[in-house]
Amino acid sequence: MSNDHLKITLVGGPTALLETSGLRLLTDPTFDPAGGEYAIGPVTLRKLSGPALGPEAIGHIDAVLLSHDQHFDNLDRAGRAMLAQAGCILTTPSGSQRLEPHATGLTPWESAVLSAPGGRKLRITATPARHGPPGIEPFSGEVIGFVLAFDDQSGDAIYFSGDTVWFEGVAEVARRFKVRTVVLTTGAARVAARGPDPLTM
Repeated sequence: MSNDHLKITLVGGPTALLETSGLRLLTDPTFDPAGGEYAIGPVTLRKLSGPALGPEAIGHIDAVLLSHDQHFDNLDRAGRAMLAQAGCILTTPSGSQRLEPHATGLTPWESAVLSAPGGRKLRITATPARHGPPGIEPFSGEVIGFVLAFDDQSGDAIYFSGDTVWFEGVAEVARRFKVRTVVLTTGAARVAARGPDPLTM
């Protein structure tokens, strides 16, 4: 999968459109406009900026690579609505249960295969991810990343990190795959300066 055949369009936040060999893949769909608020228990998230492109401008998607569905900064309301337009959704096992029947759940190192025009096979492998320090999983829920590689060119992979900190699972990705292109989810929600204000994202 040489870089000559890969186009990446940053939509905003964790959302990017990956186009390669006739396939169109979308990471963590977030399409709500700026100003949206999302209550999560005692915390309210506020979105500060909208997407560069809307779902209607993006058009057909062969697959959504959804690192997790339980946080609005990785799947917001408009992003959730556009999932029905995708050919398939790959996500965590628990996320696939919540999104039935449109999603397939993958545990780390499990793969799904997409057929590209011309008969090439794109293997999408789930990778380990973790939201924070050890022990956070019961509170934050499951999350994964993805490695994409064509079966006839497995030494030229793309790695989408998902919403993860650095930990041994990320190091294992580098040991298992020859990655040429890395798409990182960076940034974080932050607390506004005044006490009662929502978190911003």
